[in-house]
Amino acid sequence: MDRVLTYCVESECTVWDFLKRMGFPRGIIRRLKLQEDTVLVNGVGVFLNYCCVPGDSLVIRILEDVGTGHIVPVDLPIRILYEDEDIVLLDKAADMPIHPSQGNFDNTLANGLTFYYEQKGESFVYRCITRLDRDTTGVLLVAKNGLSAALLSQQMLRREIHRTYLAVVEGIPAESTGRIEAPISRVDGSTIEREVNFDAGERAVTNYQVIRSITYEGRDYSLVKLQLETGRTHQIRVHMKYLGYPLIGDFLYNPNYSIMKRQALHSSSLSFVHPISGKMLDFTAPIPADMKWIYECDIL
Repeated sequence: MDRVLTYCVESECTVWDFLKRMGFPRGIIRRLKLQEDTVLVNGVGVFLNYCCVPGDSLVIRILEDVGTGHIVPVDLPIRILYEDEDIVLLDKAADMPIHPSQGNFDNTLANGLTFYYEQKGESFVYRCITRLDRDTTGVLLVAKNGLSAALLSQQMLRREIHRTYLAVVEGIPAESTGRIEAPISRVDGSTIEREVNFDAGERAVTNYQVIRSITYEGRDYSLVKLQLETGRTHQIRVHMKYLGYPLIGDFLYNPNYSIMKRQALHSSSLSFVHPISGKMLDFTAPIPADMKWIYECDIL
C-alpha cells in the first residue's frame, strides 16, 4: 500500500539528512531518489539534497513498487486484533499456514488477508514480519507498506520485537524457571526437522517459566511461558524436547495426539515500537479453546 507521511521541519537540513535522522532505511531513501514526485517541500517536488529550513512542510510518498505475486484472494476467517495505515496484528488460527507453499496455495493467512484488502478496495503486498508454524496460534505482525516493513525488519534483527508464548508440555520441569542455551541445526536428510547440535548448530536461547502443573487423565502436564532471545526454526519445540518436556501433540518431536491434535503452542503476546509513530505497543491474543483445558484442572 502507498503511504504518505507529512513532517514539519524544525531545523535547517537536507532532505537526505532529515530522512536519515528519522530512521529511514537507506534502501527506502535510494528508492525515493529514483521515483518522481515522492519528495515534496511546501507542495513542490525536490531532490534529496534540497536544504529545508525551519517551518517547511515535507511530504514523503512511499509508493508500492512491487507486485502481489501469485497470492490468490480467498475468503478465509481471519481475526484482526489491530490495524492502522502501517501495520496489522492478527490472531492466527491453528491449521493455517502463513504463506503459500507446495500443497498450500489457497488456504493460508496470506490468501485471507489478500481477500480482506481486495474487498476494501485497497492494494496490498503481503509482508509478514513475525512467523508462526502452521499449527501455532496467536499474535502475528504484518507490515502494510515497504517503509514499515523495512523498519520492523530492522527491529527484528536487533531483537527489539519481543514475543511471549504459552505451551503445554509433558511432565513437570525440575526448575520452575530456566534458560535453555543450546544451538539448533537442521537434522541431516530432513528438510524441516531440527535438533540440538553443539557442533554444527546456530546459537539459540529460550527462557521459560512454569505457570501451572496439573495431573490430567493420570499424567503430569505443565503450562509454560516462554520468551525467545533468538528466533531459530522450531526453537521452542526443539528446546523443550531437549530439556525432556516435549510439547504435546507435536507431529515432529512428540507425536502423541491423545489430548490435542496439534502442538500446544500459542503466541500469547507481542510488544514492539510502532515503526512510524515510535509508540510502544503491546498486543495479546487469548489462549485458544483447545488449550483451555490446562486451566480447568486442579493445580498440583
